[in-house]
Amino acid sequence: MLVAPSILSADFGKLDDEIRAICDGGCDLIHIDVMDGHFVPNMTIGPVVVNSVAKVATKPLDVHLMVENNSFFVDLFASFMPEYISFHIESEKHPHRVIQKIRNFGVKPAIVLNPHSTPESIEYLLNDLDMVLLMSVNPGFGGQIFIDSVIKKAKKLKKLINKHNPDCLIQVDGGVNDKNIKKLKDAGVDIVVAGSYVYGSNDYEKAIASLKI
Repeated sequence: MLVAPSILSADFGKLDDEIRAICDGGCDLIHIDVMDGHFVPNMTIGPVVVNSVAKVATKPLDVHLMVENNSFFVDLFASFMPEYISFHIESEKHPHRVIQKIRNFGVKPAIVLNPHSTPESIEYLLNDLDMVLLMSVNPGFGGQIFIDSVIKKAKKLKKLINKHNPDCLIQVDGGVNDKNIKKLKDAGVDIVVAGSYVYGSNDYEKAIASLKI
């Protein structure tokens, strides 16, 4: 299992130290939640902060867009050359266009599904994706309780991926901890996002290691 701590739960007063700590602690990606206050009822960070993160990070960035104007935000963040840029299918009328735009920057495109959205709704896009992110909480805030139905959704998605694009990875974001990590692994999940579980612990390295099963 790959682990991508979300900096949404970090202490922004010492963000450089927080980034170094998770990199030294064995994380695989640094998950960056970009919220615009429109698609979700919260606003987070912009390119100025991400630029600072990119200068300190020794692991690849994983940019998760929770916004309405995806194309505009892709332009803002692709220059930092993250490993992935993911956007919500619920917020995009022209997903193929955005996928291609992300790939043209040399970044891996990913699509996000909110808890109510079905894997079948993006079956026609799987051949063009490097990752699908399943939200296991409603997007907008950290520290929420894990929605158990994502396990069943991940299993369905895994079957579709095996049929259309076996190289596509599955990521899960929201409420991930050492209590549900085995179920996620067994369901075919490849990457987990963990914010409050990692940053709320006294030992980042130990918390990250507990998810690497």
